Amino acid sequence: MKPRLRLLLLPILAVSGCLALTQCGKSGEPSGGGKPRVAYMGNAIAPFWTIAEKGARKAADEFGVEVDVRMPANGAADQKRMVEELLARGIKGIAFSPADPKNQLDLMQEIAKNTILITQDSDAPDAPRQCFVGMDNYQAGRLCGKLIKEAMPEGGTVMCFVGRAGQLNAKQRRQGLTDELLDRPEGQQGDDPPDVELKGAKYTILGTRTDEVDFAKAKSNVQDALTRHQDIGCLVGLFSYNTPKIYEAVKEANRLGKVKIVGFDEEDDTLRGVQEGHIYGTVVQSPYHYGYESVRILAALAKGDKSVIPASKFVEVPAKAVKKGDVDAFWKQLKELVK
Repeated sequence: MKPRLRLLLLPILAVSGCLALTQCGKSGEPSGGGKPRVAYMGNAIAPFWTIAEKGARKAADEFGVEVDVRMPANGAADQKRMVEELLARGIKGIAFSPADPKNQLDLMQEIAKNTILITQDSDAPDAPRQCFVGMDNYQAGRLCGKLIKEAMPEGGTVMCFVGRAGQLNAKQRRQGLTDELLDRPEGQQGDDPPDVELKGAKYTILGTRTDEVDFAKAKSNVQDALTRHQDIGCLVGLFSYNTPKIYEAVKEANRLGKVKIVGFDEEDDTLRGVQEGHIYGTVVQSPYHYGYESVRILAALAKGDKSVIPASKFVEVPAKAVKKGDVDAFWKQLKELVK
């Protein structure tokens, strides 16, 4: 090659190389044809999501993808910013847990237009997601209601505590619990507002207090309920951190054993309370498997394999109740997963 021709070609080759790198960046893959990059996004910062992250990272290792794990401190507002960043980087898929599914529909449509969208933990059936990974939250709520009945067989008053009453998983859990305590038959699902008192033959649901995932407020809500309702029978935590905050407040009020506690999820303080007999039971949903299954599915879809999507578009991770007799074995298994 003549020297002058070589000099003319060098800038062209440099530009071509830059364009190629840019296109690789837009595809969500590292330059050089590396692993696809996907994202796993929770809806808050809590120990529940720390467990889910372990599962997400394990699946990324097993199924040949890089995973970007995002946990928003401020719910929907942070999720929007995080999604925009991920889309700008050309992420190959997002496993999204909507903090406010009704008002985040536009955001989820934007995700689906630009990459693969699945939902996990909390669903958004009206969104163009390819599937949902999680449990049947309504049936989990009914399971929680059965625990309350066991804890208070003679009946009594119940109050629920949750981060966001409008989040779909919260609504479904609360409704399942309500239908169970009001003895509505299976298949007859109610639609009760969260802030009204509901009376059944044996149980009265005083309402649902929300805290917007503010841990201090979660505890003060319980303290207020204990002060206002001296004869309250059972306090129920619907989000993972709610049950430990209930336990703290009841203990500080010297009412352990007098007030029954039932909860959701598998935080250490919850399991310790069950172990000690101060918490009657908890409905667990395996966040580890939420993370693992979500990334497994995204990895397959990113590589063009759609067989991982069931016809129902629901990948179930079943819920189960953990009581004092079950807690040691369950906790041991959980520790093995997340170590």
